[in-house]
Amino acid sequence: MKSPLEAPEKSRSRGTEETSAKSASRADSSGGERQRPPPATVIDTSKMAKGQREALELAEAARDPLEDRGSFASNLFIGRYDFSRIHPYPTQPVEDRAAGGEFLASLQKYLRESVDADEIDRTGEIPQKNIDDLFAMGAFGVKIPKQYGGLGLSQVNYGRAAMLLGSWDANVTALVSAHQSIGVPQPLLLFGTEEQKKKYLPRVARHEISAFALTEWNAGSDPANMSLRAEPTEDGSAFILNGEKLWCTNLIKAGVLVVMARTPSKMVGGRERKQITAFIVDVDSPGLDITYRCHFMGLRALYNGIVKFTNVRVPCENMIAKEGQGLKVALTTLNTGRLTLPAACTGLSKRLLEICRKWAGERIQWGVPIGKHAAIAGKIAEMAGNVFAMEAMTFLTSALVDRKAGDLRIETAMCKMWATETTWRIADEAMQVRGGRGYETAQSLAGRGEEPVPVERFLRDCRINMIFEGSSEIMRLFIAREALDPHLKVGGAIFNTQLPMSERAKAVLSSGKFYAGWYPRQWLLNGAGKIDNLHETLRGHVNYAARTSKRLARGLFHAMARFGPKLDREQLLLSRFVGIATELFAISATCSYAQWLIGQGKPADEVLSVADYFCRSARMRIDHHFAGTTRNVDKRGYALVQDLLAGKHALLHDGIV
Repeated sequence: MKSPLEAPEKSRSRGTEETSAKSASRADSSGGERQRPPPATVIDTSKMAKGQREALELAEAARDPLEDRGSFASNLFIGRYDFSRIHPYPTQPVEDRAAGGEFLASLQKYLRESVDADEIDRTGEIPQKNIDDLFAMGAFGVKIPKQYGGLGLSQVNYGRAAMLLGSWDANVTALVSAHQSIGVPQPLLLFGTEEQKKKYLPRVARHEISAFALTEWNAGSDPANMSLRAEPTEDGSAFILNGEKLWCTNLIKAGVLVVMARTPSKMVGGRERKQITAFIVDVDSPGLDITYRCHFMGLRALYNGIVKFTNVRVPCENMIAKEGQGLKVALTTLNTGRLTLPAACTGLSKRLLEICRKWAGERIQWGVPIGKHAAIAGKIAEMAGNVFAMEAMTFLTSALVDRKAGDLRIETAMCKMWATETTWRIADEAMQVRGGRGYETAQSLAGRGEEPVPVERFLRDCRINMIFEGSSEIMRLFIAREALDPHLKVGGAIFNTQLPMSERAKAVLSSGKFYAGWYPRQWLLNGAGKIDNLHETLRGHVNYAARTSKRLARGLFHAMARFGPKLDREQLLLSRFVGIATELFAISATCSYAQWLIGQGKPADEVLSVADYFCRSARMRIDHHFAGTTRNVDKRGYALVQDLLAGKHALLHDGIV
């Protein structure tokens, strides 16, 4: 048996976008779509409630399996540490950097001179002139090819643009990034027909904002509950849409939407399976009504709202990919689209670090600058290390996307999860460093003659990032599912009661034979191999990451042996394993990036001090995660909450208004 944990060393070079898009349209020799084995061969759904089973089967049907060879981050979960995948650091080619140089310089100048972020926050509106100017310079079509009116720039250049935007104003960032990352451009670039591209990409590149409509009142991260219906017309030329969508990002300003809708269910393997299909819908379509604009704690100028569809006719040629592949379109789009958020978070975090650096050197308390006090210095040191790692992870992954260096869904999810959570902590600590001036609005500071430093606005605006485009909890479950995939392929059939006993017995023998060879190797702590070209300081951290990936693999295997098919319910336990792998990815990216910077002539002492600090800090977090895998209060906490939900513990809500 050739196991996915024991795949050939030769790696196929296929990008995240290309891999997922092609797999969506593979065909067999008869011209029909090649069907993957139903998810029941891997995950036993027989004992699940109907709603839970439908949700899981819908998600599994939309999910492409990872390549057997995986990626750098996915291999961490199976004890395979291949530093050569990310080292030397995959830097942006000189020609590519030059291609984006003029646009990025123009964007930076325009933001600084013409976008009043505090006024946008105060009024809740982005001036139309700002939107028109950004369209004119190509900011809404960064990755759209030139033949369709865009700039045709790379993922790295798009990330650099997002970093600039994120450092200045989150409202403009959301408008520009949602339009390109989850709106019409990205799905059409991946799945669109040539006719769709010619019709819509020039519009959204230069003069028309696009939006994304997925969420409903009862369907957020669980699309199986989706109620917006798309019924085919009798002649088969169109679909009729009825229903509502909530929190449609960019809706109020949009001219065209990507809409996910339920199309008629199909029978797969003798069981009904719900179908989600993606459509391009023009906002001026008869029966489409924007009924409400939503308002939020931050992002006061977010053009997010509710859209109602009443017998909206959408021609079949506006379907993206095939009928029933809407969830695949959404997931594949997000695989790369998620990189925009960590790039923007890098920009914001750099801005907050600079604010704290300046203030900690100027503010005198107890006779010295507050940066001389250890309590404040510790906060800023953590910020500095995390900013360095955030930039390393985000632009390493972006460069790998540009190079089409394999399936990077785990790397992009890790970047999104880690960067958004870390940026929130940085914003929180920046407010603490600035004290009362951090809590005071920029307008109030200016009104009494002080510099209008908008830490309060930054804090409000960045909180949504842990919810946007997949909440942190969903990211952890997504990564955990992918991490378990190789093990499920080897031994999942053992626990699957839907399979014949003969097949389950055969799985016991084959998986036992495999693990008899694989498991002992996870105790061989032989480091990362030949890394002589790394600075000695960095070498120690990379060897630590290599050894710890084997410890991670052992821990995950032990959890599988302990919980069997119920492991998916141990969400807090799985989140700790995800946390360990993410920190290992961050350490590895940081070391690769640091070595590249030294090679570029950057001061080695400066680079090594921040990289070494980050790696040591990350190792402490990893120790904490490992401790929680064996000693925790998860079961007691779960039982406590069930009691609360049942109405017990009245004391905890007595005495409130």
